[in-house]
Amino acid sequence: MQIKKLVSSPSRTGRHLQRYNKGFRQVVGCIPYRLRKGSKSPLIHGPLIEDVEVLLISSQKSPRMMFPKGGWELDENIQVAASRETLEEAGVVGTLGEKLGKWIFKSKSQEKFHEGFMFPLRVTEELDVWPEKDVRQRIWMSVNEAREACAHAWMKEALEAFVCQFKPPPRVLEEEPLASCRLALCRSEDLRHSIGAQTTDEDVDFYLVS
Repeated sequence: MQIKKLVSSPSRTGRHLQRYNKGFRQVVGCIPYRLRKGSKSPLIHGPLIEDVEVLLISSQKSPRMMFPKGGWELDENIQVAASRETLEEAGVVGTLGEKLGKWIFKSKSQEKFHEGFMFPLRVTEELDVWPEKDVRQRIWMSVNEAREACAHAWMKEALEAFVCQFKPPPRVLEEEPLASCRLALCRSEDLRHSIGAQTTDEDVDFYLVS
């Protein structure tokens, strides 16, 4: 299935292809993200979480905000389902990362338990027209803003799993006031020659040179 072919198609409806596991309806979604404009995160260590924005959408029936998600159906694999739901609801496409985890949660509207899976999606294109454009709003937020705005506890947990993928910048060790030391390997007779000392200790292999 080519995801972008779904842009002009209506969202999937009905439950005749819906997947279930031990009575739990299986749903799948994404945390769409991008780097903030003007970000100067170093490429060698990857972006900092402070430079990341995530995309939330409104519910069809209320202004509550959430990440895009929907039913995983029998005729698609989990990655296709996650990408499809994100396109249908949020109108973005991109590159999926590794699965963030699995959550069991209870639907407030249906009073039924669901099994949810979430993926990070690095957004490469934001579409002007998508299947649910007329019934949803989409808003880019910082991670801290998303923590406050997201209405679902299980999605907040997925967001924290997403945040854990971003490592803090490496610590820069302060240089010693004197010249740094290096470790050298030499034979004992070379050592005696270099320092002009006499020794019979042939087991000396390592020494420090300032």
